[in-house]
Amino acid sequence: MEGQKPVFTTDELSSYKQALLNIFGVWSRIEPTGMPGRPRNPVLEPPDDLLYGTVKKTRQKGVVIKVERCAVFGSSQHIVDSLAGGPSSTINTSYVERSNLDWRMWDAHLSRKCLCFAKSLEYLKAKFAICVAFYNFCRHHSTLTSANGIKPTTPSMEAGVLSCVWSVGDLLSFTVCQ
Repeated sequence: MEGQKPVFTTDELSSYKQALLNIFGVWSRIEPTGMPGRPRNPVLEPPDDLLYGTVKKTRQKGVVIKVERCAVFGSSQHIVDSLAGGPSSTINTSYVERSNLDWRMWDAHLSRKCLCFAKSLEYLKAKFAICVAFYNFCRHHSTLTSANGIKPTTPSMEAGVLSCVWSVGDLLSFTVCQ
């Protein structure tokens, strides 16, 4: 991330807030009050540059009737200003929902309401890691491909990690240097 955190946007699932705090949070020591008793434990607080907004959709009979956007970490204006340079200028969940759809389509264990289930969390994580690696290193994305359509581009090429599209054989034979 090169010192700059991205703007995080999700739905209102409460575990996202704690997960962001676990990754980016800083421990803050509580000053003693001078009162008798055990001093208070340190508190995990978000850093000033952590930006996180949520989207709450209110539905009535399956139809979205209201969408509320809320800043959890950082101010709403700071979040909108940070989003202004990208493809979306508002707090939304469209990109993560599209990714979730792709993962569910590519991995039957992640599908909803199906008879397929993962028997081992270890194998599920390993298979999901292969799906994510394929998505980022092997699958070219039409939205990233050059304007003339000649050079297929992957997210890893766009980020400057790779200079070419990997084959599945390249992906599966890659070894990490220690």
